[in-house]
Amino acid sequence: MTVRNRPDNVITLKKALETAEKRGYAVGSFSPRYTPIVKPVLQAGQETSSPLIVQISEKELARYGIAPQEFGEEFYRQIRELRITVPAVLHLDHTKGLATIAQAIEAGFTSVMIDASEHVLDENIRLTKEVVEYARARGVSVEAELGMIGTTDFIETDEDEELYTDPEEAMRFVRETGVDALAVSCGTAHGVYNVRQPKIDLDRLAAIRRLTPVHLVLHGGSGVPADMMASAIHLPGGGISKVNIATDLELALLAALGREQRMTNAECKALPSEQLERGRNAVRAAVADKIRHFLGSAGRANEGTES
Repeated sequence: MTVRNRPDNVITLKKALETAEKRGYAVGSFSPRYTPIVKPVLQAGQETSSPLIVQISEKELARYGIAPQEFGEEFYRQIRELRITVPAVLHLDHTKGLATIAQAIEAGFTSVMIDASEHVLDENIRLTKEVVEYARARGVSVEAELGMIGTTDFIETDEDEELYTDPEEAMRFVRETGVDALAVSCGTAHGVYNVRQPKIDLDRLAAIRRLTPVHLVLHGGSGVPADMMASAIHLPGGGISKVNIATDLELALLAALGREQRMTNAECKALPSEQLERGRNAVRAAVADKIRHFLGSAGRANEGTES
């Protein structure tokens, strides 16, 4: 499915983050993980008048049984049926190869992430450059990762190892790849913090910012205290502009359904309408709360996007 008549408010990640960094807020990159949950994420953005990003990772596509085309079709269907007017990005998160990226771009994704962070720097640069060349020729933004962001549930990535981003390497990486956004490792992790607690290394972020103008992304936003996030967003010269939030949404959904175990996408779609609506309401409230009290993006939808 190639989206030939993309709504004007569906924009690239680059455009969304340029405005966020300039205006001093972060855009939430929310992962519904199930196609029926795309709807409440978009509704929350509309009701709070906030730009937002709807994302899914390569591993989530596999884990929940979704194809990029199916996810893209649901996103655009809800954009039109709900008459969403706030700026929205459709983003493919952590992805290891060009094949899935190509499928996502064909499905109308306006942003993709190549995660070659497990490779040595030279190979990470080579693989990222290949994706940048492919995506940019098709009008799509690219996010990449340098350093390794830990995880606790292996749904978004395979690795639990953490390796902080080196500012000098970041300068070279951005210069040679031309990426639009860089996910940095500075103390957060994917998943639920059961033992360790998040601690954002603000000095490291500031050093990266001094050496490169790239838009900075924080993965593992679920569970980070709001005051800590505010400090990371408001760093002098521009701090974090994109924050990934996935686990908190799924926990809200499962709690509303009285479940502990994850579902497949097919199981979610088969839920009785009353249960599904209860789950959607919980996710809608969770997203709206993050927008209002965590990201600082409420009411910013009409501030315009930079070209």
